[in-house]
Amino acid sequence: MLKIGISACFMYKEPSRVVFGPKNLAYVECDMFNYVSQKGILPVLLPDLPMNLLKPILEELDGFVFQGGSDLAPETYNEAPIVEGKWLGDAYRDAYELRIMDFAVKKGKPTLAICRGFQLMNVYFGGSLYQDIATQMPTAIQHRDAEKYDGLIHEIVFDKGKTLDLIYNGVGKAVVNSVHHQGVKTIGDGLEILAMSKEDGIIEALQSKEGSVLGVQWHPEFSVGKGAPLLNPLKLYEYFVDKVKNQ
Repeated sequence: MLKIGISACFMYKEPSRVVFGPKNLAYVECDMFNYVSQKGILPVLLPDLPMNLLKPILEELDGFVFQGGSDLAPETYNEAPIVEGKWLGDAYRDAYELRIMDFAVKKGKPTLAICRGFQLMNVYFGGSLYQDIATQMPTAIQHRDAEKYDGLIHEIVFDKGKTLDLIYNGVGKAVVNSVHHQGVKTIGDGLEILAMSKEDGIIEALQSKEGSVLGVQWHPEFSVGKGAPLLNPLKLYEYFVDKVKNQ
């Protein structure tokens, strides 16, 4: 059975919370657990531990998935907040996940990075982010709607001949959900673009040039079972699992 590590989302101490109010929580969104838990896959939620304790766990894993969630902190990619008090992100989670990504990249472990994970991947390789697309790219289409959530969709365009174009060969119109207000600004070293938003050119997918790390801005796990016009999310996951099997 293949063991796939999933980086955790965090909730921090909040005395007003009825359950575990004074405690920190680590969790996986349920659609993500369902998406990763295909036949022959054991999903493993990665604990928040010092690296000397975490590393032996990471060494037992065959691949890694980085899930969505809170913004990255601007200081993680050497910027100050563009608006005081807004979009401050989660520097603690950034540091936790960057340690895991550093291990995965250096070991050449297949890695699938989703939404926040995609942005984290870009920052790990030295890239930067738009802290708020609507503020910094006012001509962009709407990429996040709190009420529509993953019901907000748009078309993307694949870079011809690259991984996503090959995975989705024959798809006439590539449509994905959009649940993000931040996005890739400058691309990290050693990454190549796989897809862009058709209407405004926002980068929607990246891959490391050596191929082990692939990231998408959308949430494939939210699209399971929904059908056209959305891209089949299982084809992307099958590609990732094949990389894990064949490493």
